Parts: sequence; structure tokens; C-alpha cells
Amino acid sequence: MFDCNVPINESRIRHSVCRWPYDKIVLDDFCKAAVDIGIESIDLLMPEDLSTIAKYDLQCAMISFPTGVAPCGTTVGCIEKAFNRLQYHQTLVDIYEPHMKAAAAGGAKKVICFPGNREGLSDEQGMDNCVKGIQLLLPLAEQLGITLVMELLNSKVDHPDYMCDRTAWGVELCERLDSDHFKLLYDIYHMQIMEGDVIATIRQYHSYFDHYHTGGVPGRGEINASQELFYPAIMQAIVDTGYQGHVAQEFIPKGQEPLESLRKAIRICSI
Repeated sequence: MFDCNVPINESRIRHSVCRWPYDKIVLDDFCKAAVDIGIESIDLLMPEDLSTIAKYDLQCAMISFPTGVAPCGTTVGCIEKAFNRLQYHQTLVDIYEPHMKAAAAGGAKKVICFPGNREGLSDEQGMDNCVKGIQLLLPLAEQLGITLVMELLNSKVDHPDYMCDRTAWGVELCERLDSDHFKLLYDIYHMQIMEGDVIATIRQYHSYFDHYHTGGVPGRGEINASQELFYPAIMQAIVDTGYQGHVAQEFIPKGQEPLESLRKAIRICSI
């Protein structure tokens, strides 16, 4: 087991944790545990959860996504069906606008989004379509002080056919949109599977990354010596870029004590 032995309250990493691996724990109880561990934020909540975490002086560094049904009957806004299809754009605007307003009203600053799966669509056409769809939301994002953040996910293991599965594709999308209100979520677990070279990628493209998620490779395992990434070095690389945001744990606890696994992961990632 590796450990940097830096007290969590002295860490240069601002810690968050994704809600979904702990969704069997009542949110109030999870908030209490997060505060006890030294975590500042809980990721991937809905706007209606913000009043609950506010009771514990916690933030939500990344709001989850809305979904809605397009005229064709397809549920959109989710990982598989989103901005890379022109026919979904109006529905996405209709669901994202109130979602963003509710997030901002609750004090949140970032909302996650996805391109969708390829389903035979070329990466170039998908990018063109994403630009057109996301541009529809950027004026409101700027007005509200919200950043739309597209997550980089692997298409090799977890999300077959997902379009934003390489850093270079996401970076080009950022460059085409050219807005401070659209950035990328660099998920370390997913990009280790797709590309590797994590630290060099963070150093080169950090200006496009507005949030980070962790996870042990392989299997989205716990952040310990059972997986192939050395997270203290990755955290140091993130700090070295001047990043001031949160890093959220998104591994799946394997043992009988999920909160103890979380505490250990936070300790390992405290530098």
C-alpha cells in the first residue's frame, strides 16, 4: 500500500466523490461521512439535491445530466444519445436550460454533458453536430456562470461506441466552440484504458480540463496497490498545472466497508 502521509486537511487536492457508487447510503448519512473524511464536494447530484448537501456546507462540483424524450420517442441527454445528433438538439435545449438554471440557483457551477454514441456517424460529422447543439446553450451558460463539461469516457470496456473517447477529439471540440463555458472532464480511469500516458496528457492539455475523476484500472477498482496507476504522481501533476478545482473519486468499493475504502483513497490522493 502506498501513501503520501499528507494530512487530508493540508492536501493541495480539493477532494470530491461521485455519488453513484454509494447510492445505497442515504444522502444525509453520506454527507456526514464525507465531512468526517475531509471531502468538500459530492459529484453527480441533481439540482434538487443541493439543498441537502448545503446543510453540511458541501458543494457539488459537477451536476449530473438531465434526460428527456425527443419527438421521435428516444430518451436523450444520457451518455448514449445526446449532442451529436441534430434531431435531438431542441429537446436537449428544452431539458438543459431549466436544469442549468436550477443548478445555478443552488450554487453549482458545472453541469456534465455527453456527445452520444457514434452509431455509424463519423467523428467529424458528430463534432460538427455537437458544435451546433452546444452553441445553443452557451449564451445561457455564460449568463448563469455555468460551465458545460463533456466527459471523456472509454469505448473499449464500459461505453462501446461512445464518441468522446479520446482527448484529442474533446480538445478539438473545445477549440471549435472557443468558450470558457465549455470544457472537458478528464476521467483518469477511462483515459488510462483508451490512451494511457495520463501525466503527459494532463501536462499538455490541462487548460481544456475543468474537472477530474479517478478510478482504479482495471475494473474501476479501489485506489490502492491492486491497480496499475500511481495516483500520488498523478495528483502531483494536476497540482503542478495550477488547477484549483476538485478531483472526484469514482471507483467502485469492493469490500464490506465502502466508506473506509473511500477514506483510504482520499488519503492516497492527498499530496
